[in-house]
Amino acid sequence: MQDFDVIVIGGGNAGLCAALSAHEQGARVALLERAPEELRGGNSAHTGGAFRVAYRGVDDLRRLMPDLLDSEIESSDFGSYTQDDFYDELAAQSQYRADPEVLDTVVSESLDTLSWMTRQGVRFMPIYGRQAFKVDGKYKFWGGLTVEVSGGGLGLVEALMRRAERSGIELHYGCRAQQIGRADGRWQIECANGQRFSAAGLILATGGFHANLEWRAKYLGPGWDLAKVRGSRFNTGDGIRMAMDVGAVAHGNWSGCHAVFYDVNAPELGDLDLLNMQKNYFHLGVVVNADGKRFVDEGLDFRNYTYSGMGAKVLQQPGGVAWQLFDQHSEHLLPDEYRVRHATRIQADTLEELAGKLEGVNVNALLDTLREFNAAVRREVPFNPAIRDGRSTQGLAIPKSNWANPLERGPFVAYAVTCGITFTFGGLKVNSQAQVIDEDGQVIPDLYAAGELVGNLYYVKYAGGAGLTSGSVLGRIAGAAAAARAAAPATPPARAAASQQQ
Repeated sequence: MQDFDVIVIGGGNAGLCAALSAHEQGARVALLERAPEELRGGNSAHTGGAFRVAYRGVDDLRRLMPDLLDSEIESSDFGSYTQDDFYDELAAQSQYRADPEVLDTVVSESLDTLSWMTRQGVRFMPIYGRQAFKVDGKYKFWGGLTVEVSGGGLGLVEALMRRAERSGIELHYGCRAQQIGRADGRWQIECANGQRFSAAGLILATGGFHANLEWRAKYLGPGWDLAKVRGSRFNTGDGIRMAMDVGAVAHGNWSGCHAVFYDVNAPELGDLDLLNMQKNYFHLGVVVNADGKRFVDEGLDFRNYTYSGMGAKVLQQPGGVAWQLFDQHSEHLLPDEYRVRHATRIQADTLEELAGKLEGVNVNALLDTLREFNAAVRREVPFNPAIRDGRSTQGLAIPKSNWANPLERGPFVAYAVTCGITFTFGGLKVNSQAQVIDEDGQVIPDLYAAGELVGNLYYVKYAGGAGLTSGSVLGRIAGAAAAARAAAPATPPARAAASQQQ
């Protein structure tokens, strides 16, 4: 039995922030990671590294990006994204089901937490490549996102891991926790490899259950076992199951998830060597199914607020596949995820030629759909990708509410997509101090949770960049709280056992 003050299970962004926060408070910390070292980082490593943060203006952003150049400030319209903006958007995305106190904590602590992360070695930068368009000579950021981590999700994980290694936090790879329990006022953890651990405080940061095929079919519904896994293959719900085994209450939208348009030829499980398989800029084009029909309002809102529901939409289509179509109105605006060499991309000089190249598509129906779409575009309204421009269609059963351009400027391109599930919404209930709540509404002593296994925040929809921010905020809070509890007077046997290990 190895004894520590605080043990964190899960080595993604939330778990690393928790471990570093606990260590900062003087706790002796161990982090248990199910994955081998070369696949470490959880879902965080698979992300683009965008963080949603409340800020009042450039001065706040300079706290996160001290090397921001004056020339960048002059050529950019960073605007502001207030705490009210942040809170209201996430509350609305959840259809006002999100826990208001937990959400308020995530929002109000977002700027301070990201500033703290810079001191841990994380380097933030403006998210020019994916969240800014140049309009009237200035870059305009859109959809509530301004900040990303240098190096994306992998850069985030590597920065936090380097700090953890330098801090002396014990990292145990290939260590899958299977059971937790209480004994003598301390948490006992048993792992599949036979290792056993004890700690005064325990923090769960193992993600959701998106890689658990059985749970997906059981909780998300029929057909979800066929979805590709966009994120970590190791997120199978272990932390949720272990917590519920000791009395934690199930909470949140267990039938909901974040799932996106994903390259049809992407691997079945997330691969750190094949990132950028998502295709999230559908709002600049037209999306059709194998019947040659449109099935979503591509321009309903900025993609940040609609993309997480597109995986479910495409999964319902014939064969579970669709095609995103673009012409030269917007192809140059597509980000790197459309330009990676492994993208399933089809190009042609005419729409007729393009339609003929789309395997399994009803060609005549598709051409009819595109003719109707082109005729319905309100061409008198200016196109502006940096705002909700109101350039819509008229008279279609399924409208396009913004950014509607006729497909008429060749060459034309299509990307074949299916469903890629990123993470699940259901999980554990926590309070604003990241403490896990039991079935009677009471705090489970010295048990904390952070990251995607928290079930209080996302219902129905998800706002891009919110996940990493909430994981960092609650992880930091959990680490500090667990360390404080570990330092408090304990029963003599528990304190003696801890002292023997120091």
